[in-house]
Amino acid sequence: MLMINHAVVRCARYVSLLMLTLVGSSLLAGQWGHWRGDGNGVSEDANPPIEWSVDKNVKWQVEIPGSGSGSPVVWDQQVFVVSGVPVDGATSRSGKLAFTLFCFDRQTGKQRWKQVALVASPHEGTHSTNNFAPASPCTDGEHVYAHFGSRGLYCFTMDGESVWSRNDFGKMRTRNQFGEGSSPTLSGDVILVPWDHEGASSLYALNKKTGETLWETPRDEPTCWATPLVIDVDGQQQVVMNGQTCARSYDLKTGKELWRCGGQTQRPVASAVSKDGLVFVGSGFRGAFLAAFDPKGRGDLEGTDGVAWAIERDTPDIASPLLSGSRLYFFKAKLGVLSCVDAKSGQPHYAAVRVPKLTGAIYASPIAANGYVYLTDRNGTTVVIRDANQFEVVAVNSLGETIDATPAPVDGELFIRGQRHLFCLTEG
Repeated sequence: MLMINHAVVRCARYVSLLMLTLVGSSLLAGQWGHWRGDGNGVSEDANPPIEWSVDKNVKWQVEIPGSGSGSPVVWDQQVFVVSGVPVDGATSRSGKLAFTLFCFDRQTGKQRWKQVALVASPHEGTHSTNNFAPASPCTDGEHVYAHFGSRGLYCFTMDGESVWSRNDFGKMRTRNQFGEGSSPTLSGDVILVPWDHEGASSLYALNKKTGETLWETPRDEPTCWATPLVIDVDGQQQVVMNGQTCARSYDLKTGKELWRCGGQTQRPVASAVSKDGLVFVGSGFRGAFLAAFDPKGRGDLEGTDGVAWAIERDTPDIASPLLSGSRLYFFKAKLGVLSCVDAKSGQPHYAAVRVPKLTGAIYASPIAANGYVYLTDRNGTTVVIRDANQFEVVAVNSLGETIDATPAPVDGELFIRGQRHLFCLTEG
C-alpha cells in the first residue's frame, strides 16, 4: 500500500508539473520577431508593466559587452540582441570589433549562446551617438538573422548554428560618416535588405533560406536609415520605403516600383507605418513632411488623390511614427514634443505637446500595448501615456542609462536594450 501511495504522489507531481508547463506556454504566446514587431510598433496582446525603476519590476538584467542600439527581438523563450564587441585592445569607436549575435534565456536572462559573425575593423566612422551594431536582428522562429550592414548579413538556426552569410554587398559610404542603421525585414520566404548610401543605392530581396538574391532594385536615393515595411494591398505585397528624394513602394515579388511621392526632408530615418488602406511616411530634419498615401495608386502620387493628407510641421526625424488603432503618434524632430492625429483625416487630437520629463533627444520609437503608449528618450526615461485622444501621463520611469533602442513588449514583459544592459521588466 505504501508503494502505491508513493506512485500516486509521483504521478500527481508529474501532472502538476505538466500543467504548469502547459499554462506557462499558453501565457507566453506572444512574439516580437522584428524591430517594432508588426512594423507599426503595436502589440495587440501584450500587457507589459507601466511602472519600473532600477530596483522595481526588473525581472532580470544582463550586461551586454561592446555597444549596439539594435532593438531586442523575442521568440518563445529566446531573446536576441547584437553588439560590436572590441577585441585586441580596441574601443567601441575604433579598431577591431567582434560583430556578435547574443541569445538569452527569456526566463532567467542567462546567455544561451553567442555567435561571432566576423571580426573586422569598420571602414569608416559613425556619428558620436551611433555605433557599429545599430540594426535590429529579426527572426521567424526557424532562423534568426543578424545584419551588420557593410559587414554583412548572417543567418543562424535558433540554436546558433550558422546557415548562410552574405558579405558581398560592398561598403556603405554614409552621409557625413554618420554610420549605418537600417534593419532587414522578413516577409514570407523573403528577407529585405535596404542599402541606401552615398554610393549606388539599392533594395535587395533575398531568399531567406539560402541567402541568394531574388531581385535587386536600384534606388535614386542618398543615405537613408529607414527600415522597409511590407503591406498587403488587395492580395499584392508591397514594400514601402522612405527616401530623401521620394517615398516609394515596390512589388515584393519583382522589385518593380509601383508608386512614389516627393516631399520628404534631408537624410530620412523614420520608417513607414500602415493600416486601413493608408501608408504614412514622414521625415523632419531641415524641414517637415508627413503624409498619408493611398497604396492603390500608381506612378507619381504628388498632387493627386493618392495623397490623402499631409502635415508640414512638427514631424518626426529619427523616431518612427506609431500607428495604434486610428491614432498616429509622432515626435517633433528629435524632441520630446508629441503630436497625435486621426490617421484617416490627419486632424489633430493634440499637437506639439511637450512630454514632461523627456529631456533628452529621442532615438527610440514609441510603442503601444494594452491601452498605453511608451515614450523613451536617450537619458533612459520612459514616459507612459494613455493610448487615447487626450494626452494623459500615467507613469514616469527610468533605468539610469542611455536608451536608443526601441523597447519590445511581449506578453506581460517589456524588454529594453540600454547602453550597457538588456532588461526584462515585469510586474511583481
